[in-house]
Amino acid sequence: MIYGSVAGLQKSVSRLVLGVDNQVDFETLAPLLDDYLERGGNAFDTAFVYGGGQCETLLGAYLEQRGLRDSVVILGKGAHTPNCNPAAIGAQLTVSLERLQTDFVDVYMMHRDNPDVPVGEFIDALNAQHALGRMRIFGVSNWSLERMIAANQYAAVHGLRGITLISNQFSLAKMLSPVWSGCVSSNDADQPSWLEREGIALMPWSSQARGFFVAGNASDTSNPELVRCWYDAQNFQRLERAKALAGSLGVEAINVTLAYVLHQPFTTFPLIGPRSQAETASSFRALEIHLEPLEVAWLNLETHKVPPRVAS
Repeated sequence: MIYGSVAGLQKSVSRLVLGVDNQVDFETLAPLLDDYLERGGNAFDTAFVYGGGQCETLLGAYLEQRGLRDSVVILGKGAHTPNCNPAAIGAQLTVSLERLQTDFVDVYMMHRDNPDVPVGEFIDALNAQHALGRMRIFGVSNWSLERMIAANQYAAVHGLRGITLISNQFSLAKMLSPVWSGCVSSNDADQPSWLEREGIALMPWSSQARGFFVAGNASDTSNPELVRCWYDAQNFQRLERAKALAGSLGVEAINVTLAYVLHQPFTTFPLIGPRSQAETASSFRALEIHLEPLEVAWLNLETHKVPPRVAS
């Protein structure tokens, strides 16, 4: 495992964060989490709405049984649409903490934005929960760049804490259409440079484009989500380049594409959502891959100069 640091957290954070959003029972969850921890992972992503609360409950039971709360990082999310309002932040967090059997989350993020609410009201509500010790740091998920800038400007003017990390979608493949309503991607012209300039970390969801680099095939339209969200000529060109580089490295294209996310000029902690230990192992192979700057640019179609490891 490779670790990184996030401003405001004393714990180091594993660069791959395990999503706990699809679990149905303890017997399935425990071996998956045991394997992830044995590989060096220490960070879990969950949310108030996942599984109607079951996912938070299962994670809390697991950490309590294993006695691991103090050694792991919990990213909890709340205030999802239609309950995206300042009052929901504290109310839902109370329930989440009970489910998780803890007094605080290491990282709290608003799961969605509500442009009808002034950013200052959200910043005030987040700071109130932080002052109560119920979150170490906070950020936002699926917010536009304009709203994030405005939120941090408000925080600075009023002497409050601002957003220190975000969780928008980011991957080698560009998301053409939101996977779910209200989703926002950081794959645009401005967000990456802002993240680098401000020193704000990104915890991207769908960091492997929801299987596009495994199943993507222009002639196969059987998966409507893949077609709607990822199928276009440029993404298929990225897929072919990922396959070519993977072939020269002796790995799979999906390993290269996750390595691409890890090799950005801003800090990333990709969220992964394995359904099995084999899928976890596949994601961890990305940690062993070093990409040169030319390879990163070539994969993203920023240059037509073929990298030496591909050309050879």
